Amino acid sequence: MPAVTTRTVEYPADGLTMVGHLALPAGSGRRPAVLLGPEGPGVSDVQRRRADALAELGYVSLAFDLHGGHWFTDPHEMLARVSPLLGDQDRLRDIGQAALDVLRGEPRTDPERIAAVGYGTGGAVALELGRAGADLRAIGTVNGLVTGRPDEARNIRCPVWAGVGSEDPIMAPEQRDAFAAEMQDAGVDWRLVVYGGALHAFHHPTVDQEVLPGVGHHPLHAERAWRDVVGLLAECLPVST
Repeated sequence: MPAVTTRTVEYPADGLTMVGHLALPAGSGRRPAVLLGPEGPGVSDVQRRRADALAELGYVSLAFDLHGGHWFTDPHEMLARVSPLLGDQDRLRDIGQAALDVLRGEPRTDPERIAAVGYGTGGAVALELGRAGADLRAIGTVNGLVTGRPDEARNIRCPVWAGVGSEDPIMAPEQRDAFAAEMQDAGVDWRLVVYGGALHAFHHPTVDQEVLPGVGHHPLHAERAWRDVVGLLAECLPVST
């Protein structure tokens, strides 16, 4: 069977030239697609491998960029870039929409069958696309339970799955409660999984990075969260055999 194929795609967003990683499944026909958002530091081999794994499952997958091709190893530099983004829903939506347009324009993509899944800041982007009314079949967010303009959650037109570590000081219980209330009040089909003992960014192995307090990798829950994401896609965006 032919292998997954990949290529780098460049596109403009947020005044930058974004550098995404596109992974295509074997074959030549149209397939359901997944827009894949990275953690705050940006696109690294971790996200590229996630996109490749999704392509192996039969999905067209685009790991989209947040920082114009830059990957932060210094968390303080990362926060200086990310914090203003997280406080500006319109910028998050613009970054997500630019990537979604690239994915939807890929000839292998079935434009009627797209999901958005993100980690951390990338998860916030996925949620903001939903709040903006993007035509998505599912939204998954891990550690990205941001709230901004809660009334706009009524624009979400698909199931939402969220995962968070129980010991995450950034996505603390108050933030989780606010997210749950927002989804419930908007009538969204939503789920929240709390992974016991996990810190913030539990899903991302530490690779040549300084780590902030409250951040830590949890290999077991990272694998469980991945299986939960794959389960969401299998439910909402099944791949035809």
